[in-house]
Amino acid sequence: MNSKISKYASPLFLSVALIGVVALPACSSTPNRESVGERVDDSMITTKVKAKFAADKVVSARAISVETFKGTVQLSGFADSQREIDQAAQLAYSVNGVTAVKNDIRLKTGG
Repeated sequence: MNSKISKYASPLFLSVALIGVVALPACSSTPNRESVGERVDDSMITTKVKAKFAADKVVSARAISVETFKGTVQLSGFADSQREIDQAAQLAYSVNGVTAVKNDIRLKTGG
C-alpha cells in the first residue's frame, strides 16, 4: 500500500510545486512586466486620460495615443500646436495615479 502512495505522491508533489513556481511570476511585477493589479490600474489611467482629452477643446483625442505602464503615461501622435502638446501633458499629469508622463507628441508641419 505504501509503495502505491509513494508511486503517485512524488509526481503529484512535483506537479504542485511546479505550478506554484510557474504561477508566482504572473502575480508579481518585474521591471518589464506588470502584475494583474498594475495592468488594471494602468488601463483605468489610460481611460481617464483619454476621457480628459475627449472633453478638452484644445486636445484632439483622435490624433493622440495614450499608453500607460506602471503609472507612466506615454503620449504619442501629432498635434496642430505647441499649446495642444502642452495641454495634453498637463491633462495626463492631472489624472490620479500618474507618476510620470513621456510626451512624444510631435508638431504637425506643412509638407
